Parts: sequence; C-alpha cells; structure tokens
Amino acid sequence: MRVSAASATLVASTILIPALSFGEVVQDAHDLVKRDNISSTISEILTDIEDATTCSGCESLLLVLQALAHTGNDNFDDVIIGVCEAAGVEDDDLCQGAITLEGPILAHDLREMTVGSRTSQLFCLTLFGLCPWPAVEAYTVDMTPKPANATRPAVSGETPIEIVHISDIHVDRFYEVGASYNCTKNICCRPYTAADAPGNTSYPAGEYGNVYCDPPVSLEESMYAAVNSLVPNRIFTIFTGDVVEGAVWSVTDTEVGDDLNDAYGLMEGLGQVYATVGNHDSCPVNSFPPAAVDTTITTQWAYNNLSTDWESWIGSAAASDVASNFGQYSVLDKTTGLRIISMNTNFWYKQNFWLFEATMERDPSGALAWLASELEAAESAGERVWLLGHMPLGTTDVFHDQSEYFDQIIQRFDGTISALFFGHTHKDEFEIAYSDYTAQTADTANMVSYIAPALTPTSGNPTFRVYSVDPVTFAILDYSVYYTNISSPTYQNGPTWELLYSVKDVYGSLLDPPVTDRSAELTPAFWHNVTVLFEDDDTVFQQYYARKSRDYDTSTCDSDCKTAEICQLRAAQAQYNCGTVTPGINFKRDTTSISTATEDTCDHSKIIPILSSISGDGLDAFKSALVKVMGEFWLNTTVSS
Repeated sequence: MRVSAASATLVASTILIPALSFGEVVQDAHDLVKRDNISSTISEILTDIEDATTCSGCESLLLVLQALAHTGNDNFDDVIIGVCEAAGVEDDDLCQGAITLEGPILAHDLREMTVGSRTSQLFCLTLFGLCPWPAVEAYTVDMTPKPANATRPAVSGETPIEIVHISDIHVDRFYEVGASYNCTKNICCRPYTAADAPGNTSYPAGEYGNVYCDPPVSLEESMYAAVNSLVPNRIFTIFTGDVVEGAVWSVTDTEVGDDLNDAYGLMEGLGQVYATVGNHDSCPVNSFPPAAVDTTITTQWAYNNLSTDWESWIGSAAASDVASNFGQYSVLDKTTGLRIISMNTNFWYKQNFWLFEATMERDPSGALAWLASELEAAESAGERVWLLGHMPLGTTDVFHDQSEYFDQIIQRFDGTISALFFGHTHKDEFEIAYSDYTAQTADTANMVSYIAPALTPTSGNPTFRVYSVDPVTFAILDYSVYYTNISSPTYQNGPTWELLYSVKDVYGSLLDPPVTDRSAELTPAFWHNVTVLFEDDDTVFQQYYARKSRDYDTSTCDSDCKTAEICQLRAAQAQYNCGTVTPGINFKRDTTSISTATEDTCDHSKIIPILSSISGDGLDAFKSALVKVMGEFWLNTTVSS
C-alpha cells in the first residue's frame, strides 16, 4: 500500500499493544491505542507517548513510523534525517549518509510488519532497546541421527602444527597521517573539516594509527610482516572477517569492493588463507538480504567480489559456491586434510535489518540446512572440521532463536567439529557450549568457540593469535597472543610485535591438576575449569579482563561486571548470555575530552542511535520533522486496524 502526503486517513496493519504473550504488563496510563477501538490520530499517539519508554510505547511509535514508511522511502528518510540534525544526534553529514543508506531497509521492514507481532517486538528490542527478548520458538533442524560412536577423539601426541588467526582489520584507506584523531565521528584520522586537516590540528595522527581511528595500510602491512617473521612455519592463516572501516555512513559499493580487493591482495603475502564474510563487508553495513526477501537491493556483487578474491586459496569450485551460496563455502585443506567450512553469520545477526520480515524466517537462505548437510558429508567421510564465521553465536548481537538452532547442529556434530573460530567482538575471548545449559559443568562442556581480537586499535592494542594444533585431530593444544603496544613512545617509529601471553602459561599452570603438557588439548572441560578459576581467583580474572584489550584498558571489572563476563563465556547459546535489553543511546563522541578507546565492537548501524533518540529527548524534533516534510495536516491522519 502507498499513501500520499495528502491522504487524510491511513489504514495500517493490525495492532496488538502491548504483547501480553511475552509476559509484559500494560502500564501505559493513557491506554495509547484502545483495544476495543484500535484507532487514533498520529497527533494523539505522539502526545500519549511523550513520556513512554516502554515496549508498548515503542510499538505505538512504530504505528507512526509505519504510516510514514507507507508514504515512500524519500519521506521516511527526510523525516529521520530531520530528527537527526535537529536533535544533534550525529553530525549532519553522518545523518544524511547513514539514513540514506539504511533508511530504505527499515522503511521496507515497517511496511511489511504487523505492529504488535513478534517481529515488531524484536524490531523494538533491536532499534530502541524497549522490548524484552521473547522465548525461543521451537524448531528442529533436519539432521540424521547422531551415531553412537560419535565422540571427540583423543589427541595424537604428534608434533603440533601452527595456524595463525587474524580478524577485524577494518583498514581505512583514507587514513591521513597528521589528520586529527580527536574528531566528532566514531573514527577519526581523516580531514573531515579544515580544522581536522594536517597542519591545522593539535591532535595529529601518527604514521601507524591511533586508538580513535581504524588502522592505516601501514599497520596492516606491519602485522603481516610480523606474522611472516614470528610464525614462518605456519600451515595457513584464518581470517574471520571485517575488512571495511567504520565510516559506514559514507561507504559505497565501489569503495567496499576496492577495500576487499586491496585487503585480500595484501593477504596473498601470507600464503594460504581461509576467510569469512564480516558484517562490514557489504554496503550498506550489515545488509545481507536473504533469498526470500523481495527487494531490488542486493549483496550479490559483494559475494562475486569475494569469490574472485578467495579463488586462489580455495579453488574454483569453492569460489563458485561463494558466489552462489551467499558467501559460504566448504573446502578440504590440501596440506592437512582438515575441512574448512566458512559460514555467513550475518543471516542470524539482529542488525541485518532485512531479517525483519512479516513472518521472520527460521533459516534465512537455508544457511543452517546447508551447514548441517556439509557436516553430515564430512562425518561420513571421516573428516575433521573447523567452522569459521564472523559473529560468535552466543553474543547479544545474535537472534536467540537462530543461536539455539545453530547449537542443535553443534551438539549433533560435536564428534566431527574440532573447534569454531570467530571475530566481531574485537576482544580476546572464548565461548563454551554445553550439552545441558541447566547444568554447566566440565562434564557437560562439549565445544569451544575461539574469538580472536582485532587489528584495529579502536578496541585496544593491535593483535593476532597463533594456535598450536594437533596435526591429526586438529584439536587446539594452546594458543599465543601477539600484540604491539600502541602506547609505547617508540610505536610511531614502527610497531614492535611481541608475545603477550600463552593460554597454558597463564591459565593451565594454575589449574588443579595443572595443564601444561604441550601435547594436551585445551578441551571444553579445560575452558570450563578456567571460568571456575576466574570465579575463585579475582586476580586471575582481572588479568583476563585486561587481556581482552591486550592490556590497553586498565579498568577494573566489578562484581556485577565479573558475573556478566563469566556468564557470557559460558553461553554459546545467546539466550543464556545474561545480556540485558536497555534503551538505545547516542554513540556520538564527546569532543570535550579524550578518554579510553571506545567500548563498541564493530561500529554497527549508525541509524540505531538516531532512531532511538526519538523515544527520548528527540520526540519534539520528530514532530517538527514530520510537520516540515509531511505538513501540519498529516498529524491528523488516523491510524487504525
């Protein structure tokens, strides 16, 4: 349906406010949209939600946004841009860029959804932080029965091999030495204004990067040189995604394509590489439409780009799969016989706004079915498997439903999969999967996700990992983290890369009994026991917390923080990660001071803080923008079922 600005009445989708099926009690004193006569003017709705920061208030706001979306993408974008500029949520150029790129996707969602449905509440949760997570919907992934003898093999005791893991490079090809690192954007070191330009600023960026900026090519080249020097005998390198920098409001298809080509061209100097697609590796950011979505906006060009960039590493057949299978592939490493399966986790990412269809798909683009099929084939062939993806499936960024469905696959094939590897969080972390999440013990721990920290300095010191691996079972025996200290007074003369720690040295030696034998596996039980060590010894835990940023962040994690951290480590299923839903905030940088590096992981959608401001101090700006774009009379439009 399309409605012009001159229309006096709009018939919107069925309204059920609030969603009592999720256990929420109606507390809105104004009874925003009455059940017996679900009809109200836009002006009345806006008046009633002035002080509403609840799930029901959010869904009432969605009625207005939905009505606006039905008048067309241009009107929707213009209003939200007006809100952003008037409320000062972001700089004007960021307002224009982010909303022009992401706005049409959200307008599409709003036209499709039924307000009051599960989809709209997940939409409110993601965009505004104003609805709770619903319970996971029951769904069983179609798989063959698990064989009785499907168990994790014992390590071989043979001489370990080395494999390197890098992630989230976010290289900024427009980084400019001497440009200001103290700007109003989420990444700096670009001459956004004359005052930011080299020679005009008191905060000049150095040659090798800054914690307020994504890295220059010089830092990327320095890390690759360090890998070649420090790990010359590695068998291959894995890269868990995110090439493109954080200026997500200004990227274009061409720029993203050039970023991918340049990055993977430089990686050729590392030898054999297996990569996966990150949420930044498209335009707009996070835009990966599932096959079933009816849209002319496509990410196929990005898959084609990656197919070409990866072909020399994975071969023509797997490269063809990348192009035809949404960036995913499965390939046997010729040197080791290990099967590498690279997944597109963006189909389970809540900031991939294409997923908010009227009825949300349980398995977008059949990615889960494809993964189960590949693992069945590997099991039948007696192959060991490493799974690569960008986003860990236990974080607060993933839909709870798809995380549970994914874990069904992990539980089924825990005898075939040696380990999982991710990035995205920019932190040095891990996640444990359990056969029974109601009884999380060393005995029920049965899989580990290895989450690598980032090259980009925005989350701490630049880094990479080196795994010591059993050459037969491909179990992880140990890993070491190498880093360069960006705070060193000699850093800008050329980064020095050095060992920060190894797992067995700092954790294995403290367990009872100790796990220090270089041929012993870092089993799921080992990692559970490490979390118990964290609970019992706060000094060791605080050292872990510092290592998340590679010893850049020196803050202390208090008792509540510690409880949440350990909960996350034990939550390969997202519904168990103890994450809480909170109202959206404005991520704009405070220009009055320079503090520690940002706590953001990847710089995600920039439209989220813009939209979330409407439900707070930005409501007046929203009303003004509606009047400016649509006319005063439009506020008298009636929204009804």
